[in-house]
Amino acid sequence: MSAHAHDHDHDHDHQHGEGCGIPSFDNRELIVREDILARAKELAHLVTTTEEVELYQRSEKLIQSHDRVQGLIVQIKKKQKELVAFQNTFKNPAMVEKIEAEIEVLQDELDGIPIVQQFQQSQVDVNYMLQSIISVVRDTIAEKIDIEAAKPAEDPEQCD
Repeated sequence: MSAHAHDHDHDHDHQHGEGCGIPSFDNRELIVREDILARAKELAHLVTTTEEVELYQRSEKLIQSHDRVQGLIVQIKKKQKELVAFQNTFKNPAMVEKIEAEIEVLQDELDGIPIVQQFQQSQVDVNYMLQSIISVVRDTIAEKIDIEAAKPAEDPEQCD
């Protein structure tokens, strides 16, 4: 049996790789550093001050106070409840088809209102911006990890 073999029927933590400068973490111990959290909050604040987010917020307020939009939303929700009842409770395919067509007409009318289109576009724009930020962070970290991984260990003898 080699010096590195372990009997794993015991109850203590191993510090595998400690000699290689690679600490071992228990998930319960992983706490994001305060400076990283502070920067994340700064970034979140910057995002909320963008033109895209401001347009989204303005559009949302306009939609909430737009009587026709709100009326259509109420009608669509009511029809959706009817649809579920005719699908599940009454098992009536003819009524399901009729209600689906009614919902489609209401949805088309809702989607045709310019403020709704503006709101939907602002949602797409904000989502794209957030996905772009996530991609930049992910790619930058992956690039840094690849560069770090390519560096030789300081003392390869310790890592046997």
